[in-house]
Amino acid sequence: MNIIVNGDSQTIEESCTAAQLVEQMGITGGRIAMEVNQEIVPRSTYGTHQFQADDIVEIVHAVGGG
Repeated sequence: MNIIVNGDSQTIEESCTAAQLVEQMGITGGRIAMEVNQEIVPRSTYGTHQFQADDIVEIVHAVGGG
């Protein structure tokens, strides 16, 4: 199934969860936020949130600084 992640098309398994996508992208452990179809996905639901074909996903990293 295809989804759009940060503007790029990506093929994932039909049962892929938000947690699995983050792991596949190698961005675990960091402070991130995920939005699917312009709605925030709470981090507490990453393990159960499954994507649908053609979802538009935005993932951003929190960056500290001053």
